[in-house]
Amino acid sequence: QVQLVESGGGLVQAGGSLRLSCAGSGRTFSSYHMGWFRQAPGKEREFVAAISWSGYDTNYADSVAGRFTISRDNAKNTVYLQMNSLKPEDTAVYYCAAKNSYCSGYGCYDAHLYDYWGQGTQVSVSS
Repeated sequence: QVQLVESGGGLVQAGGSLRLSCAGSGRTFSSYHMGWFRQAPGKEREFVAAISWSGYDTNYADSVAGRFTISRDNAKNTVYLQMNSLKPEDTAVYYCAAKNSYCSGYGCYDAHLYDYWGQGTQVSVSS
C-alpha cells in the first residue's frame, strides 16, 4: 500500500509556472505507475499526465502537452508536475495517483484504474 501527499499548489498569474510534488510512502513506491489528474468545479476528474515506474514512458493530455512535464525521483519517493505557461483553464484541484500495473497511451487516462490517491492540491490561475 502507498500513501500520497501533494504539495506545491497556489495562485499564479496566467503565463506563470508552478511545480507540484507528490510524496509517496512505502518501499514499493518505485514499482508504481504514477499519474496526475485534475478536477475543476462542476467538471469530472480528467487525466493530465502519467509516468512509468522507470520514468522512461510518459503520457500527456492534449490540453497540457508541451506546457507540463511529469517526472519522478524514486530515491525520494516523489513525482513532480512542472507546469509552465499556465492558463486560467488550468485552474483545478490536482491529484496524484498510483497504479500498480503498467499502462500506455489512453490506457493511462481512466481514473478508475488507479489504486491510490492523494488528497489534492489547489491550483488557481488568474487572467
